[in-house]
Amino acid sequence: MSRSSTPSETSIAIEYRSPSKAEAVLRAIAPDNAGAPEGTSIEAHVEDQTLMISVRSSRGLGSLASTLDDLLSCVQAAEAALKQLQ
Repeated sequence: MSRSSTPSETSIAIEYRSPSKAEAVLRAIAPDNAGAPEGTSIEAHVEDQTLMISVRSSRGLGSLASTLDDLLSCVQAAEAALKQLQ
């Protein structure tokens, strides 16, 4: 039985104190973005000092939520690592 899913998408913006911190987090999560599940795309870039992330999934809302949860965990880990370096 084939199950169709409604495409879902979301965008998040995370503001940092400096563009360099936003860029560092972007670089840290880039490998994870490349390994997104089939049917899911993640695009991220920095605008000024804000990390902009867009996630799209053709696999439904549950898959989008799982991907976003994983992505935010990676962001949190990158932020913790940066904090240790200060």
